[in-house]
Amino acid sequence: MAALRGFTNFGNFSKRSLSQSIGSIEKWLSNNGLMTVRGMSDDVTHSRAYTPRRALMYVPGNDDRKIQKIPTLDVDCVVLDCEDGVAITKKDEARSNIRRILDTSTVDFGRSECTVRVNSVDSGLCDEDLKVILSAKNLPSSLHLPKVDFVDQLDWFTDTTNRILEGRNCNQKINLIIFIESAQSLLALPEICKTAWQLSTKSHFVPDALVFGSDDYCADIGATRTKHGNELIYARQYLVMVAKAFKLQAIDVVHIDYKDLEGLRTEALNGFHMGFTGKQLIHPGQVKICQEAFTPSDEKIKWAKDLIETFNQEQGLGKGAINFRGQMIDMPLVLQAKNIVQLAAVCGK
Repeated sequence: MAALRGFTNFGNFSKRSLSQSIGSIEKWLSNNGLMTVRGMSDDVTHSRAYTPRRALMYVPGNDDRKIQKIPTLDVDCVVLDCEDGVAITKKDEARSNIRRILDTSTVDFGRSECTVRVNSVDSGLCDEDLKVILSAKNLPSSLHLPKVDFVDQLDWFTDTTNRILEGRNCNQKINLIIFIESAQSLLALPEICKTAWQLSTKSHFVPDALVFGSDDYCADIGATRTKHGNELIYARQYLVMVAKAFKLQAIDVVHIDYKDLEGLRTEALNGFHMGFTGKQLIHPGQVKICQEAFTPSDEKIKWAKDLIETFNQEQGLGKGAINFRGQMIDMPLVLQAKNIVQLAAVCGK
């Protein structure tokens, strides 16, 4: 029994397929001094394949009609949901249905990552969610833990999952995706991230991403959601900063008006430029636009590669001031170019 990305049996980005998709770029990365993507802990630093989540699509675990559409989504990350997308009277049905999917491998996830969102620790439903989901024949690649406000919730999660998974042969850790949805969670965010990494040394989970839950956050602070989103700027920027400091992905807010595709494009590009690595979605029609927004263009990739090659050549000649297409190159610009090429690599470009 293993923690599998999309169960691996279902296709998806297994380590082998991911390696094949970016193999032609890896040699170039190595030759030009780009760093590998690494995990981070006070005590443990281990290399991990980067799992792209440009688009994170919620699918209610009790909705068979929407579940049947999963093979057609072509989305980076599918979230089988037990939480907000499921009515309180349908929680048992959702977790049982998700368990059946994990047990029987009857849904073709294709290249999509198969993940599950459980209910929050304080909801009183999380314990049963974990018992049912983590006893499945196949484990999801990632587990989403919503409404994390305090580190003791992570302590409870670790103790509970260790007990459930005791004696099972997990040959790789399950990614933990942490939801930040209140003023308290933002205040505690650095400590939450630090604790998550520390607990990963004694659990089956490793932190991989932060998700910003904007609607719960606005309700918590008494803000009103607006189309321009000015009320969220500080919180979004702060979450990106802390996520990157702890080597975690940062997933941006949902664009609620799923028919407003131009608004989605603008908001997704804004998030990409702010440093987010992906965005939450609620409708299949949002997938293509979102994933394009979080993928560097061919023109930008070529610019980045040419800049890095020019920098390396000129450095080799001992030149201090380096000119590239009429622009002086400094190290922040080189690092920006390297980030672009790395992102293109994991997205298969």
